[in-house]
Amino acid sequence: MFTPKELALERGWPGRIEGDRVIQLAAQTLQSFFTGGGSAREHAEYPLADIVLRPPVLHPPSVRDFMAFEEHVANARKLRGAEVPKEWYEIPVFYFSNPTAIFGPDMPVPYPEGTEELDYELECAAIIGAEGTIGGFTVLNDWSARDLQRAEMRVGLGPAKGKDFATSIGPIVVTPDEFDGSEGEMIARVNGEERSRGNLRDMYHRWDALLAQAGRNTTLRPGEIIGSGTVGNGCILEHGDGRWLQRGDVVELEIQGIGVLRSSIV
Repeated sequence: MFTPKELALERGWPGRIEGDRVIQLAAQTLQSFFTGGGSAREHAEYPLADIVLRPPVLHPPSVRDFMAFEEHVANARKLRGAEVPKEWYEIPVFYFSNPTAIFGPDMPVPYPEGTEELDYELECAAIIGAEGTIGGFTVLNDWSARDLQRAEMRVGLGPAKGKDFATSIGPIVVTPDEFDGSEGEMIARVNGEERSRGNLRDMYHRWDALLAQAGRNTTLRPGEIIGSGTVGNGCILEHGDGRWLQRGDVVELEIQGIGVLRSSIV
């Protein structure tokens, strides 16, 4: 989704990037583009330098975020003195995040009230296209307030308030014919310093298993977001160094083959 700079549309238009230009597509949203079978008439062309990228999906029907990387699960459980439960290997598990708190590339993210342990999570996301299939992939930052999350999960529910203040996605959606989600170097930087690195090839539960679990006993609709979960060592929590995010920090999450999702904390 994009908007010409001079128009500054909140939602923007779907577009197809070709080289240094973007071609406007005749669809109101990415959801409607996929509902129409993934094709649409083409309209005006704009130089990339003259447009601003918007969230690929501004109002997704749902956001399901999985835990598909064994190393991340093992590291997080170890901090609590626990091992990976056998059930994790048997079924991919997800939680529902907040579809009304979606932020796009270069959009500032407000520092959430009541936390002193703000964290990023380096993830990939699949966007559901037509007929419950994957329409494309993007970068996902599952922002986390660790102290809020920790208190919630002691009760046996959550994460909820530790997560639902923001999810960032972008910068673009890359279709499966160009990026199939099987591998791709994943890098996180804070203020230009590399803090995390991993690769999509290390997913224990693959995308077909995630979609099968997400779609069981329900219908997946165009525009729904399926998160991979955090790559191993892909968040501050796993590092254990207490270098939590602060106001003014700039977080860049990169997946080679997709691009860089940049966010500032305000």
